[in-house]
Amino acid sequence: MSRLMLIVLLACTVASAIGVVFVRHRHRQTFIELARAERVRDELNIEFGRLQLEQATLAEANRVDQVAREKLGMKFPEAADVVVVRP
Repeated sequence: MSRLMLIVLLACTVASAIGVVFVRHRHRQTFIELARAERVRDELNIEFGRLQLEQATLAEANRVDQVAREKLGMKFPEAADVVVVRP
C-alpha cells in the first residue's frame, strides 16, 4: 500500500512541476505580447497626436480662406449680390 501511495504522490509531484513550468512559460509569452501591444499603443498615440496637429492646422480659417481663393478661385460675393431672405 505504501508503494502505491509513493507512486501516486510522485506522479502528483511530477504533474505539479510540469504545471508550474507550463504556467511560467505562458506567463512569459503573455508578458511579451503585452509589451508589444503597449509599444503599438504608444506608436498609435504619437500618430494620433500628429494627426490632431495636422487637422488643427488645416482647419484654420485663414488656411481655408487661402485655399478657397488660390486653388478654387472662390471669392466673397459683392454686397449687391447678397439677398437676405426673411422667414
